Amino acid sequence: MSEIAPSIKPFRKEAQAMVALIEHRGITDPKLLEAFLHVPRHLFVPESLHDKAYGDYPLPIGYGQTISQPYIVALMTQTLALKPGDRVLEIGTGSGYQAAILAEMRVIVYTVEIVPELYASARALFSSLDYENVHFHLGDGHKGWHEYKPYDKIIVTAAPPTVPSTLVEQLADGGHMVIPVGPKGYHQVLLRLTKTGEQINRQELGGVAFVPLVKETH
Repeated sequence: MSEIAPSIKPFRKEAQAMVALIEHRGITDPKLLEAFLHVPRHLFVPESLHDKAYGDYPLPIGYGQTISQPYIVALMTQTLALKPGDRVLEIGTGSGYQAAILAEMRVIVYTVEIVPELYASARALFSSLDYENVHFHLGDGHKGWHEYKPYDKIIVTAAPPTVPSTLVEQLADGGHMVIPVGPKGYHQVLLRLTKTGEQINRQELGGVAFVPLVKETH
């Protein structure tokens, strides 16, 4: 197992147990497992939840949003089949944990958050971390981030009822999108979409439970 980051050392045992668990559940990418030992997950949750930060379950981060459980973060990231230098659009910055894991994978991250308070706190946190490959945008994730399209990969961390056509349009030919789809409180499914010309190939990865993807109301 890779050396743990200094900022995680107060939670060394918890972080190592977290990585051992997600590896046991089928996460095989060694660079991804290493990323989980480099990102201090406790900094991405409220201070009152630091002692629970490395458990394999979602945690509230305020404003009706959550940080996904480590296994789901790992599964979605591994499913993207990232290559160094990929341009990755993330919809739903939240506290920034998924963006930090992506940054550790040596990709260029464009992350969109609709909640101003979460956007501001994530940007503030990243200013204290050593990542130069993450770009932030405050806006409606249903609209993506048109300015920097197309994206090699797209990851959506909250569930719309259907796949937004705008995100499909912003995905590069040959690119992958990982997205949970379905209504709140009912069956949702995690999808891997692959774009080949005008065709979208769809693979179901199993049932999940995500908060809804918030949409602008005006």
